[in-house]
Amino acid sequence: MHVVATAGHVDHGKSALVRALTGMEPDRWEEERRRGLTLDLGFVWTELPGGGTVAFVDVPGHEKLVGNMLAGVGPVPAVLLVVAADQGWQPQSEEHLAVLDALRVRHGVLAVTRADLAEPEPVRRDALARIARTSLGEVESVAVSSVTSEGLDELRAALTRLTAALPEPDRAADVRLWVDRSFTVRGRGTVVTGTLAAGTIRAGDRLVLASDGTAVRVRGLQSLKKDREEVGAVARVAVNVHGAAADALHRGDALLTPERRLTTALVDARLRGDPAADLPRHLVLHAGSAAVPVTVRPLGTDTARLTLARPLPLWVGDTALLRDPGRHRIPAGLTVLDVRPPRLERRGAGKARARELETVTGVPDGAAELSRRKLVRRADLRAMGVPVPAEPVAGEWLADPEHWAELRRRLVRTVEEHAARHPMDPGLPVEAARRALDLPERSLVQALVDTAPRNGARVRQRDGRLYGGDARPHLPPGVRRAVDTVRAELRRAPFRAPEAHRLAELGLTPNVIAAAVAAGALLKVGDGVVLLPGADTRAAALLARLEQPFTTSEARRALDTTRRVAIPLLEHLDERGLTVRLDGTLRRCEPPPAGAETR
Repeated sequence: MHVVATAGHVDHGKSALVRALTGMEPDRWEEERRRGLTLDLGFVWTELPGGGTVAFVDVPGHEKLVGNMLAGVGPVPAVLLVVAADQGWQPQSEEHLAVLDALRVRHGVLAVTRADLAEPEPVRRDALARIARTSLGEVESVAVSSVTSEGLDELRAALTRLTAALPEPDRAADVRLWVDRSFTVRGRGTVVTGTLAAGTIRAGDRLVLASDGTAVRVRGLQSLKKDREEVGAVARVAVNVHGAAADALHRGDALLTPERRLTTALVDARLRGDPAADLPRHLVLHAGSAAVPVTVRPLGTDTARLTLARPLPLWVGDTALLRDPGRHRIPAGLTVLDVRPPRLERRGAGKARARELETVTGVPDGAAELSRRKLVRRADLRAMGVPVPAEPVAGEWLADPEHWAELRRRLVRTVEEHAARHPMDPGLPVEAARRALDLPERSLVQALVDTAPRNGARVRQRDGRLYGGDARPHLPPGVRRAVDTVRAELRRAPFRAPEAHRLAELGLTPNVIAAAVAAGALLKVGDGVVLLPGADTRAAALLARLEQPFTTSEARRALDTTRRVAIPLLEHLDERGLTVRLDGTLRRCEPPPAGAETR
């Protein structure tokens, strides 16, 4: 199926023409038929020569109903532009053409209607010249009469050629169905209609409302009034949804693939039309079937920041337009450049942002977007309408390769600088590293550690801390002298650990002792109890000579120490597996194997 919208001045015969082409009545309301005036969107279809189906979105032409017209044209890729031979180019002809140009519509056919009432050639030449100056460029034209059927076959042939030239839609894309109607069908519930521009909807699919994230299930589908199990783009589709009441859905809302729900009330855009500085501050943004008041902040000559009155599911690369409803004028079309722009809080930030946007094309480019954002979640990038250019570096996080390499270099520098400032406590906590690198999650720090190049400077993680080239603390000279004093005393009496007052006298606080232990100068076997490294293995060897099992008192005497040292030392040996506690008083021990590791 192909979908074509009508456009043109009120009472130029748009509805009569599609009625003659399709044999169907596009005006849905009794008032429309009574007044002969299209008030809202109408939908009819026909088979073209060659077997293709074309559906028409018939839009109103009155100046007061341009908002309705835009809701129908927004998602549609091609247009049937209608001008009456007996009236020629009119104000709404001009505004509708401005709409099409602003939306960058590139495919169309001109129909000069009422050829039975006036010579069509002058009107045709004038209209074609006007159209050629817009995004439509050169289009085919046909003079027709809905009354005499003159030119209808030629118009059908032109429409066949038009639809054959339309680009192939991406039916595997995520769904964004802009809603143009919502109503209730007795026995079925809520039904919405729209033009599916990309993707495929299937019965049973789960979708979400853009407006509030409500999850809905597709109970049924219709296209061209026939039940379908699935409908692929481009198509007019009616979706019977379960999970949302009819009054929760309205024109301008959208049904989205769940992972694509990203709405925004702040957009940076490139403008086509009036210079940004000349735009009124308050305009109406028309995107898809939505119309939302916006506040315009000029950035550069052709770039502006738009603040929306309510969020919309906009994607990078979307085309839309700004309308001044008071003046019945389209001052600018636009292309969405960024749907997650940075805040502009500092003096000069607007000018800096304008310079940055000079290189942004509006074409969804994953690598370019990642280069600008440095770090972004995969789901967020996809929800912006941008292809994912690489695999995540951690969880859902994508990283620009150059930025990621620089983060690794910064991490090494940060760890080494911390070690230099804190020689006795060289390990940098992971959370401190995260803050120093301004990373959103700790998992990214771990990923930087894991992905460091083998032939470069590396960082190691142990017990929640990061270490550089030397993971051991460096003891200052004064601390080293105090530790050497303790070591000398322990060499004379290996299991006579210094008392707390002696440690305090030497300036060996708990933090200093921890640094000495980490440096391998002392062995801690309990709170305030330190021995020489390897003393635990030596103790186990001495205890193994005792008659097994042995008591704590027997162990104390064998080691020539006090109960203050013996109890924590035995518990330490239990933890290492060098002794086995049998009950409340007895243990047994075997000598450690040759070459056993000492601590």
